[in-house]
Amino acid sequence: MWNKARGVQAFLACGTMLFGLSLAIPVLSAESNSAVSAGAKAEENRNAQESDQVPVAPPGESELVPELEDRLVILPEIKREGERFFLSSFKLPDKLTFAGQAIPLDNWQVRERIEYEFYQFLEDQGESIILAKRTGRCFAPAEKQLAEAGLPDDLKYMLLVESKCIAAAYSRAKASGPWQFINSTGRRYKLHNERWLDERRNLEMSTEAAIKYLRYLRDLYQGDWFLAMASYNAGEDRVRKLIKEQKINDYWRMHGPRETMRYVARIIAAKEIYSQPEKYLGLTKKDLYPPLETETVTVTIKEPQRRLTAIAEEYGTYFLELKMLNPEFTKDYLPKGTYQVKVPRQTCPNRCFKQDKLP
Repeated sequence: MWNKARGVQAFLACGTMLFGLSLAIPVLSAESNSAVSAGAKAEENRNAQESDQVPVAPPGESELVPELEDRLVILPEIKREGERFFLSSFKLPDKLTFAGQAIPLDNWQVRERIEYEFYQFLEDQGESIILAKRTGRCFAPAEKQLAEAGLPDDLKYMLLVESKCIAAAYSRAKASGPWQFINSTGRRYKLHNERWLDERRNLEMSTEAAIKYLRYLRDLYQGDWFLAMASYNAGEDRVRKLIKEQKINDYWRMHGPRETMRYVARIIAAKEIYSQPEKYLGLTKKDLYPPLETETVTVTIKEPQRRLTAIAEEYGTYFLELKMLNPEFTKDYLPKGTYQVKVPRQTCPNRCFKQDKLP
């Protein structure tokens, strides 16, 4: 026997599915349609007793309308556990410092500029988590070199803004490496860039060059790290010109290129977030990428050139890993000469390198 109430339910439920609802729910209200619901239930009981009978649609009704159970795919309800966090639940502290200098957050435009960068980082949570994880791998060498040079540890957060801690980063302005040196500045600090080699991509070498440049800029502005960082971004000549034209000596009062206006604020926001990944991103130290276990070996090439694949095989690694450990090698070969190459650390006496290692 044809169940008209169930046919109506199937038709309406199908319409509900078309509008994107994932749950099959009763279409007819138990309160406003109690008589119909009761009749439908009685009809179900009769159908259960007459299970050997095939329902037949009355004249004028479609014979292709399937049973409700055949038409709907019942999806489980998604239950969200725990509290849902909104960006507004995170607040920029009332007091911040960078490299020993207080930040004037009581100035309305300064606070807004830093808050903008603060929430920009947090808005893209996936990107921020990856950046935080990378700090475990790329900060250690920079921290060591900054400490040895007597420069503030906070300067390491420039790496996140400059290159996202990517050694092979390359910008539209043709700046290269983790500290994003353009060719002329790189040459000034003895970072060689040849057809097969770009030393701007080497983290340790470029950090050494960045330390020298930042020390020079700090001295140029009598210890003002905000102006020093702005000059690192825009160039010291441009910043000095802006200071002179606008009759100021304060980065936070300077009107300059949009990128430079955002640059220092972004570094400060990066320090606040990535110095406390557990607070803002739910990450602990053990979640960060660990430093790579590598050692540097001396490779002497006597033939006109040797492919990196052969060098990688010789040291128990593979081409991709060797390239990632040595991003300064821009080709798939090295010409005749002597090179310092990073390779995965080996354990003796099980397996030792054939060639001499650096002390």
